[in-house]
Amino acid sequence: MKMKAWPLYAIGDIRLENRTKPHAGSGEVLLKVRACGICGSDIPRVYSKGTYSFPTIPGHEFSGEIVEVGEGGDESLVGRGAAVFPLMPCRSCSACEIGQFALCDNYNYMGSRCDGAFAEYITVPLWNLLLMPEGVSYEEAAMVEPAAVALHALRQASVDIGDTVLIYGAGPIGMMLALWAQIWGAGRILLVDIDEARLAFAQGLGITNTCNAAVTDTVAWVHEQTDGRGADVTIEGAGSTISFENAMHTTRPFGKVILMGNPAGDMKLTQKGYWEILRNNLTVIGTWNSYYANLPVNEWQLVLNFIASGKLRLDPLITHRVPIEGIGDALQMIRDRSEFSVKVMYIHQ
Repeated sequence: MKMKAWPLYAIGDIRLENRTKPHAGSGEVLLKVRACGICGSDIPRVYSKGTYSFPTIPGHEFSGEIVEVGEGGDESLVGRGAAVFPLMPCRSCSACEIGQFALCDNYNYMGSRCDGAFAEYITVPLWNLLLMPEGVSYEEAAMVEPAAVALHALRQASVDIGDTVLIYGAGPIGMMLALWAQIWGAGRILLVDIDEARLAFAQGLGITNTCNAAVTDTVAWVHEQTDGRGADVTIEGAGSTISFENAMHTTRPFGKVILMGNPAGDMKLTQKGYWEILRNNLTVIGTWNSYYANLPVNEWQLVLNFIASGKLRLDPLITHRVPIEGIGDALQMIRDRSEFSVKVMYIHQ
């Protein structure tokens, strides 16, 4: 049997084609992809950086229905829905031994190192599956990956009840950070971006304290919002030198700065910005990916549980839903910014 898929053959050369539908091997399931988000990282992956080898099918934010289990597998799984952790660690290196799978020395990754979910079907190791609780849609389950990344960043910050949380970057993860901060009990959430449309969209989600850094002095605005004190926790999620610098000037003494933005080039800090770290005794923390499995905690399962409880709602972030045939046009639309979008998702009924 055949299936439709979008392999990337070279930088900028992604094609819709018919491929042989795979079968589940031992320790695997065959997943009918039901929803797959197009991540911001997919744009440079397709148009400028490429995947690690060619051809490779992109797509790493996905969920699906189990339609086949490998030999000796549990047939009762057929028909169940699942989110998928796309990183496949070696599970034998020193990082894996302590559950730090994102730091694995020899990992594989669906959508960049091996085939991902811009396809109708994909085989997935059982270890990478998280069965969807009742009340979680396929679309929401396909957003567990970015939501877990946002959750991980806030857990690094140890946000406390009543804290002022300042977020630079109003992309999907920035908005998820704000939603998590609301759940966490933050006293005030401040969101900064240079895209007025994204800030307006965020306000529609209930994230009301926003600043357009393209037209407003961000440092002055933050100090006005915090009575001159600065934020308790600042998260740099834009990957921008300007927001990196501003983060140091908008965080209170003994506050925390979390660095999570993925920069397109070098990040630079002025001498004055560096002095802010020293003189204000700032704690600067890097964050990467998320925790999976039970060491030290399964942040992916936490995301699913919060979605199932109704406390975390991710579906309002979806602005575009496309069939598999529309993935190519959607990638170009995001690249060219020809339409406003937040989360663009391939849906397979």
